[in-house]
Amino acid sequence: MEETIVIDLAIEVAAKAHRTQIRKGTDIPYISHPFAVGLLLAREGCSDEVVAAAILHDTVEDTPITLDYVRQIFGEKVASIVDGCSEPNRHLPWEDRKKHTLEYLRTAPAEVRMVACADKLHNMRAIASDWRRIGDEVWKRFKRGKKEQEWYYRGLVDSLCNHSAPEEGLALFQEFKEEVENLFGKQ
Repeated sequence: MEETIVIDLAIEVAAKAHRTQIRKGTDIPYISHPFAVGLLLAREGCSDEVVAAAILHDTVEDTPITLDYVRQIFGEKVASIVDGCSEPNRHLPWEDRKKHTLEYLRTAPAEVRMVACADKLHNMRAIASDWRRIGDEVWKRFKRGKKEQEWYYRGLVDSLCNHSAPEEGLALFQEFKEEVENLFGKQ
């Protein structure tokens, strides 16, 4: 598949898959999030396959799209990144799923870490923007409140940003750390 075609196809598949979804506690179409994640990575100069995986990162977790479908249409590399960004068992308790994510991201492949960081950076920016607008009401949108969200996002900073890896040179890792510190305070 030609490089630029993979992004166009990812946009089409993701837009259709997420067409009925909205962002938590808003009327914003959900597709704005995967598009923003892809844009963050495109701006960092990532490959078209990484950008496509970013656009598709929530399709397997949150829509009827299967990993086999992603593999068949986009290839093993894109499917592997999407798989790495998906929680393994949505039926587990929130805390167990988040602990698994934190542990996995410490040693995940670089491209998974980049997509995960862009995903979490966009989420953190949206939360921070809404917090400035509506205050602590923002935490009512989530399965867990501010304290648990702070634990999770600080854990993500530790898993994604606090060890030397080649991808840490990307600005988005530092931006993510700064966004978390701006919202929850420095430690």
